[in-house]
Amino acid sequence: MSEAMQIHDDSAAPAHACGCHEHEDDTPVLDVRLIPHAVRHAAIFGAFEAIAPGGSIVLIAPHAPVPMLTQLSERAPIAVEYLVEGPTEWHVKVTRTVA
Repeated sequence: MSEAMQIHDDSAAPAHACGCHEHEDDTPVLDVRLIPHAVRHAAIFGAFEAIAPGGSIVLIAPHAPVPMLTQLSERAPIAVEYLVEGPTEWHVKVTRTVA
């Protein structure tokens, strides 16, 4: 026996560009302490590339991520806000600014 299928019109709801119909209201947080060191920078670069201009990501690092912030600023213009500054972890909000 087959079940009736209902079709919902989600066109009124805003969706991500990827079409997954999920919604992000908060700034994503990436705790880089959990990522193996060998791939940590690549993971951060990938996450940063997924952020649209005007969007932000919060990085949680075991030390002040100054070299990483320099590398990110070479990829795109950024604004940086330190939310927590040590001594055991740093929370840094990185906003991809509009060029």
